[in-house]
Amino acid sequence: MKVKPMDDRVLVSFVAEETKTAGGIIIPDSAKEKPTTGEVVAVGTDEELKELVKVGDKVLFGKYGGEEISFDGNDYKIIQRSDILAVIED
Repeated sequence: MKVKPMDDRVLVSFVAEETKTAGGIIIPDSAKEKPTTGEVVAVGTDEELKELVKVGDKVLFGKYGGEEISFDGNDYKIIQRSDILAVIED
């Protein structure tokens, strides 16, 4: 089974964040907030969106935007184009 977003939506996998502070304190999963950055896994059918965002891009998105889903044991978020705040370039 495969998830393919429709129209102006993007499927994003969460990027793992550091679980240890600079002082060496380990933060448990239960105390962490959901990340607001992720890697694009699939892009919807909107042609203009496909030119702006590509699979493999890292994006910054709104904290409360989109829908969280679990698929094949992984957590993803389906977000609309308007929820993408920026593409992160290395």
